[in-house]
Amino acid sequence: MTPFRCVSGAAAPMTTPNIDTDVIMPKMFLKGVDRSGLGEGAFHLLRFIEDKPNPGFVLNRDGYRDTCFLVVGPNFGCGSSREHAVWGLQQLGIRALIGTSFAGIFNDNCANNGLLTISLDAATVGTLAEIVADPGSNRLTVDLEQQIIRVDGGGNIPFAIEPARKEAFLTGRDAISSTLAFADDIRTFEVRHRADNPWF
Repeated sequence: MTPFRCVSGAAAPMTTPNIDTDVIMPKMFLKGVDRSGLGEGAFHLLRFIEDKPNPGFVLNRDGYRDTCFLVVGPNFGCGSSREHAVWGLQQLGIRALIGTSFAGIFNDNCANNGLLTISLDAATVGTLAEIVADPGSNRLTVDLEQQIIRVDGGGNIPFAIEPARKEAFLTGRDAISSTLAFADDIRTFEVRHRADNPWF
């Protein structure tokens, strides 16, 4: 995973509730044998009309084409458990999602692949969505070490995150590499366990 410490960039509002994984990554992009091309698939049916950019979609507008944060509606990522949705968002350049709630499997897929999800109360998310709805004020900094979202023009928004998940993002370790950090301890245990239980 790419470590996440302090990232600055444009944010876009996408506050419709219950945006599901079929909207995030339509099924026609699930046919490949690798992860290539999934950036094109992300929000494809919203981003394009007859293969031309949809001018009404927020990520196609001036000030939002380099978006790296999405301020999203409740239950974002519901529906099927397709991991492709997370991969596509990452290939599109999205580094963090900010909302009130995320579907459980989708949230776990985000954590396992290095896409940060930040949960805030509804009032704060609503205020943040209003701020970033103006491309003149849509630059944010997400400081994971300090657990603060900084809004350009003033204001800090604190957020909570599980310590283990925070450590994984800061170090760029996925579940396997986090386990391998204890490889020496595991080998020591295995040797001792075999010695203490020779009948195994």
